Amino acid sequence: MSQPTPQGPAGKVEKVLRWLDARIDVKELFGWVFSFTGLLYGELDRRLDFREALAKALKKPVPKHVNWLFCFGGITFSLFTTQVISGILLTLYYRPTPEVAYESVRHIMNNVTFGWLVRGIHQWAANLMIFSVLIHMGRVFFMRAYRPPRELNWLTGVLLLVLTLGFGFTGYLLPWDQRAFWATTVGTEMAGAVPFVGQYLLLILRGGAEVTGATLARFYSGHVIILPAVIVIFLAAHFFMVRRQGISGPL
Repeated sequence: MSQPTPQGPAGKVEKVLRWLDARIDVKELFGWVFSFTGLLYGELDRRLDFREALAKALKKPVPKHVNWLFCFGGITFSLFTTQVISGILLTLYYRPTPEVAYESVRHIMNNVTFGWLVRGIHQWAANLMIFSVLIHMGRVFFMRAYRPPRELNWLTGVLLLVLTLGFGFTGYLLPWDQRAFWATTVGTEMAGAVPFVGQYLLLILRGGAEVTGATLARFYSGHVIILPAVIVIFLAAHFFMVRRQGISGPL
């Protein structure tokens, strides 16, 4: 027996949702997208059946105990994707040399069409990404979702947090202004205070005894090449384990 439909605006929304649910099929919804890929996709789909795999992925049931707190992992990944896209656009105009780095940032902000918007999105998404990953890890910790068999996934999450903070630290120097210079000076000196290996860490981070153009080059390469490559590997492992083990149950 069908459930009675509520009256008023809520009833209208529910009617629309029921209408969509009764008429929209995942394969049909994405079929027009696949049709644009032409004969090559058709031949591959006949052998690998991409559409069925996509339909199964999108129709995976979600446990009843899942609430909005469980969304911050996906939010963090969405912000990371935003960072990748906006970062690629910024690299088209940014020049990582001490002589022109600051001027290239000013050029992006003042002369490039919507450059101020792209840089603002990149900056705010970075802050929100750190905020969301902390909430995500707090949810996992307080709900004790790190317990076996998910302890390895927790460790990869901790490493992803460290890599996220590394993105923030290396990206802070790239504008090459006074604030970025002295913040990096203090930050690398903190690394240099680590017992036994501090001086080696300081030299590795700075590329010398002081913060110079070599430091800017190292931070830029770490920000756009090394850290993205490493974080993609750990993200793949993290998602694979979540997919394999499923969402953790209630306490």
